[in-house]
Amino acid sequence: MTAAAPLRIGTRSSALALTQAQSVAAALLSRGHSSELVEIVTSGDRGIDKGDTVSVVGDKSRWVKELDTALLAGEIDLAVHSAKDVPGDLPDGLEIAAVPARADPRDALCGATSIEALPIGARVGTSSLRRRAQLLAARDDLDVIELRGNVPTRLEKLAAGECDALVLALAGLVRLGRGDDVGGELDLDRFVPAPGQGTLAIQARVSDARVTAALAELTDPQALASLTAERELCRELGASCDTPVGALATVNANGDMTLSGFIGLPDGSAWITDRLEGHMTSPCELGRVVARRLLDSGGAALLKQAELMVAK
Repeated sequence: MTAAAPLRIGTRSSALALTQAQSVAAALLSRGHSSELVEIVTSGDRGIDKGDTVSVVGDKSRWVKELDTALLAGEIDLAVHSAKDVPGDLPDGLEIAAVPARADPRDALCGATSIEALPIGARVGTSSLRRRAQLLAARDDLDVIELRGNVPTRLEKLAAGECDALVLALAGLVRLGRGDDVGGELDLDRFVPAPGQGTLAIQARVSDARVTAALAELTDPQALASLTAERELCRELGASCDTPVGALATVNANGDMTLSGFIGLPDGSAWITDRLEGHMTSPCELGRVVARRLLDSGGAALLKQAELMVAK
């Protein structure tokens, strides 16, 4: 009997992306599936390499488009993404085939122990509009500056004094073995994370039964339900990378799900939050309901205003 060919895992070449892809390869191997990594440079990576801030701002597809193309062309068998980078609408023929157990979804503060511990006027680095909105909502005296690059690059900029502190995803820091750089974790009630933060989304072709069967073994039901609810909330809001939106679903041992949503303005001058309980068996319905509650409570106007502010 001929051995099955190794599964080709597509990944970006950043340190974090490779670490995440390697964790998936290890999980597959523990279940008897061999694999190999295929590094693919995305348009987002090219923008970072050039130092071109314009080319790395925009819709999420800049981080996944080339991987999607390789999947559809049969050049790779699956692609590993940070779930927060995956657009709400997937290309025809592709699906999120697996969602492993979620890591800690919180944001981490590097360079200080807490937001309150920062001095007046402290420069806090981030590339996220959501984080900017939440930081300024918590402390309107802060100087929130745009800081781009991969995780190690941003930490180097902090060490070089380009900012006094920076905010990064806790999960990414831990996965890279940089947990010692974390000064403090940000409270989930005030800093609702990006949809999918801390979660991996593994994409595959819809028609590839071999890959789908192998990946199904990696899925954590609670993580899948949480990601589904968060993505549905954003889809219902019509949110883009130009809107400061957060979403977090949590599931308890009984399968009860709590979904929190956040919409804010980039300058932190206004924001709205909501929270609702449901069940993990109906994640899409819960996502839609929370989104509509946010929109009906003033969120629709905030989203329009936020996009106008970003466009200026």
